[in-house]
Amino acid sequence: MSQNEDVKSTNSIKPFWNGMFNLMFIIYSIACIIPLLLVIGVSFTDEKTITTDGYNFIPKVFSLESYKWVFKSGDAIVRAYGLSIGITIVGTLCSVAIIAMFAYVISRKDFKYRNIFAFIVFFTMILNGGLVPWYMVYTNFLHINNTLLAYIIPNLANAWYVMIMRTFYQTNVPDSIIESSKIDGAGEFRTFIQIVLPLAKAGLATIALFQTLAFWNDWYLPLMLIDNSKLYNLQYILYKTLNAIQYLAQASNITGGSAAILAKLPSETARMAMCVLAIGPIILAYPFFQKYFVKGLTVGAVKG
Repeated sequence: MSQNEDVKSTNSIKPFWNGMFNLMFIIYSIACIIPLLLVIGVSFTDEKTITTDGYNFIPKVFSLESYKWVFKSGDAIVRAYGLSIGITIVGTLCSVAIIAMFAYVISRKDFKYRNIFAFIVFFTMILNGGLVPWYMVYTNFLHINNTLLAYIIPNLANAWYVMIMRTFYQTNVPDSIIESSKIDGAGEFRTFIQIVLPLAKAGLATIALFQTLAFWNDWYLPLMLIDNSKLYNLQYILYKTLNAIQYLAQASNITGGSAAILAKLPSETARMAMCVLAIGPIILAYPFFQKYFVKGLTVGAVKG
């Protein structure tokens, strides 16, 4: 028996366990999809039907009132959608570029100060200055409050992702390839762009996916740094809308007009509609990263 056949025999899975693993992943996938389908179904259901009959996957009484209520702000939602998409794209590209370059530098054994810079990154994972210094730096020193930079700069670098990429470079980019590029006359930037980055596509795509989710789902930065309503992103507008629904519900109970107001207020269905609006672009973006994300999970596996 050849060496390749020995490797294949060692890594093979018996049919019974193969079927069990497939069944387990099918059950897990269904468990992830069912809540999403329920959210979509409830978002298109009439509020009175939710109150009397509860949640259903298929709406008994189809209604678009929840989406009409959410879109009552008119151009604000459309502007926030475009703003969120733009911030997510620009922020992800800039963030991945910075993380990739910084991680590559501290992964190089011939860089004299790599341990110092690696310690600086690691130190920020353990300790931070706190909320007040953080706010003062961005408002009094950098003066990025009420600008689009407030969405991007605070999330540009993530220490944990830098450490992940450093490890990825060390395990998947051989030093011999870098030395060969130097012998051929390539400089540091050319080696990094043409040699290292193509070998690190899986790691970069994984980091890009995580950063895309971070930029898209961020509502805390506009809460802290944005006062101009024209610069609100989608998540913060949905956050304010949800708070408005809760405020109206509480006010109606205090004033004794709950029956009249709550009957017209799509509180439950509006929450579900906001969830559907928020997850839409991410669902479309995920397939783009999926093949690289799966590849990143299988890097280092034995190949026959």
